[in-house]
This record gives sequence, C-alpha cells and structure tokens, in this order.
Amino acid sequence: MKVERTRGFTLIELIITVVIVGLLASIALPLAELSVQRGKEQDLRRALREIREGIDAYKAACVERQIACPPDQSGYSPTLNALVEGVADAKSPDKKKIYFLRRIPRDPFSTETDAAPERTWGLRSYESPPDSPRPGRDVFDVYSLDQGVGLNGIAYKDW
Repeated sequence: MKVERTRGFTLIELIITVVIVGLLASIALPLAELSVQRGKEQDLRRALREIREGIDAYKAACVERQIACPPDQSGYSPTLNALVEGVADAKSPDKKKIYFLRRIPRDPFSTETDAAPERTWGLRSYESPPDSPRPGRDVFDVYSLDQGVGLNGIAYKDW
C-alpha cells in the first residue's frame, strides 16, 4: 500500500514570503509619502499662483482706474476676501462688480482644517520688507505658514 503525501508550504517558505512582502512594503511606503508631498506642493504652487494673479489683477484695475482707489493707499486689495466679494466698477454706469477670484484656495499644508481658507495664509503688506513679511493695510503678497521645506530645498514660506 502506497501512502500519498499532500503537498504544502513549509515553514521556511512561508517565512521567506513574509520577509519579501515586508521588504517590498518598506520600499513602497516612502515612495507613497513622497508622492503625497509632491501632490501637496503642486497644489501649493497652483494656489499661490491663483491668489497672486488675483492680487495683481486688482492692482492693475486700480492703476487703470477701473476701480476706485484712494490716493493714500497702495492700490492693492485691503483683504483677500475683497478679491472674492468684488469691487464696484468705476467705469460702469450701473456699478457692476468686478471679481478677481472665484474663491480663496486653502493652503494645502495648513493643519487647521476648520479655519476659513483666508486664515490659512500668511499676509504681507506693501509696506513690510520681504525678509520679514507682516500684515498691514493691504495684501501685497501671500505665503504659506507651514515651516516645512519643499523637495526643492526651499522653505514653503519662501515660495
């Protein structure tokens, strides 16, 4: 009488398989984190470009006298919300509003999930120096409040 043995995995084969899967997972996890950071950095670039274009459009409308600008002001928007809420068109007889942004994007690196999008950005007024930005009577520029450094080696606040 011949006894047949069922084939299965040995303990050594199972241990080697678990080690290989663990090694592959340890390689894939940093790549996934890098991909997430790269995505947030692209969102940050896009948001900064969008806000800065709105700020520049407001200034251009002021220079062209399309919107009313007091002579003692710099010509930049008094708040970020003014870019979204709109400003009365000085050249329009029915005073239609000119809008410079549809919405204020949120800083993708902000940890404050319940804060309004305009509160997630650092504001720099026209009167503040570039090396120590601070808010003032207008919004000349925005920057990220995150203290991290990008993949390019430049701090997010300096983008």
